[in-house]
Amino acid sequence: MDYRSTRSRRETDLITAVMQGLAADGGLFVPVEIPHFDPESIRGDTLPEIAAELLLPFFSGSPLEPELRDICDDALDFAVPLTRLQARPDPLAVLELFHGPTAAFKDVGARFLAAVMERSLPLLDDDGRPVTILVATSGDTGGAVAAAFHGRSRLRVGVLFPKGQVSARQQHQLTCWGGNVRSFEVEGSFDDCQALAKAAFRDPVLSRRHRFSSANSINLGRLLPQVAYHAASSLWHWREAGMAAGYIVPTGNLGNGLACVWARAMGMPIREIVFAINSNLTIPEYLATGKWRPRPSVRTLASAMDVGDPSNMERLFDMLPDFGELRATVQAYPVDDDAIRAQIRQDDERFGRVWCPHTATGFRVYDQLAQAQRAGRPWIVCATAHPAKFESITESLTGHAVPVPDSLQALLALSAEHVTVRAEVDALAVELDRWNAEFE
Repeated sequence: MDYRSTRSRRETDLITAVMQGLAADGGLFVPVEIPHFDPESIRGDTLPEIAAELLLPFFSGSPLEPELRDICDDALDFAVPLTRLQARPDPLAVLELFHGPTAAFKDVGARFLAAVMERSLPLLDDDGRPVTILVATSGDTGGAVAAAFHGRSRLRVGVLFPKGQVSARQQHQLTCWGGNVRSFEVEGSFDDCQALAKAAFRDPVLSRRHRFSSANSINLGRLLPQVAYHAASSLWHWREAGMAAGYIVPTGNLGNGLACVWARAMGMPIREIVFAINSNLTIPEYLATGKWRPRPSVRTLASAMDVGDPSNMERLFDMLPDFGELRATVQAYPVDDDAIRAQIRQDDERFGRVWCPHTATGFRVYDQLAQAQRAGRPWIVCATAHPAKFESITESLTGHAVPVPDSLQALLALSAEHVTVRAEVDALAVELDRWNAEFE
């Protein structure tokens, strides 16, 4: 399988696409073709087994092809349960993606990417210098990437997060690592962090000096395992119920949503796909008007989804360049903070479940679907993070504490530190060079 940029159409191999993260022309890497499967042909049962089957065409011809099963076993070694919710007249289930080391769905992609990169480095003809993973985060990505790459030789992680715009526990997860991980608090929004990372990538001198790569959802190595969990859960449901489920996917930078679209395009039994969006309205407005108008992000309770210029829309535009076809393929509905609060309270009472603010957007969208879309028709809502990461929000709304997972409790016990930088590439370059000097 070869990969091409969404812009120049220039093709490259899997290892190059993953290690570069972003194409030289600023585009995003996509497969030259999306493979198609008959669901009946998938034999695996567990997530690692299904992922190894489903992702094999993407690794075809790569030196990593023989290692794919080991990569899946190493990276996907925690539970991803699909849980039926009782007390509902219509079939509804939640895909719990928050049982990894940092209690967020980003653990799936980050651990897979780290496993791929670690195995790729010995195959490169290079000078042995470390690769610097530069990652902008609106909350969960940075912590997951830091955890996945911490302690790995020849791989460093620079985390860029927006000052004052992540929860206290999220910030601790971003800043408690040390060693080959350094955290940069950016004086700006997530969009500023993302723009700063892209500017650093585009700077030829800075990029060569630090050998940048990306671990955001712009990196193909993050998307592929997300495709796998959407595929696996759809197969689990289909095998049990004998019918396809619709999916509601909370999404900000559109990596999670796009992965679901790819999974369905590969033949997986997925019905409608609905993006749950917070008050950052770029995607819902586009689907309503046909006009793509990125704008500065708006701060919300669902902070990890505070994205005003979602990068992965470039991949969706590349896949579905016709607006009419794109609009027929996905739906998107916004959920404001008042609705998030109401949903957290309501579902604590009716299900005995507390959702993080991001997951709450998904359940609010489900409740707002037309009755004809719900009646007797199964749906799966993706739960993206453990509510204990947002205790200042959830506990004030429900009136009771949320148990903290052991993995998160261990991280909270570590000391933390970070460096504050202006949202300017020159300011970031100074800090990166200082970091380099410490390693020499």
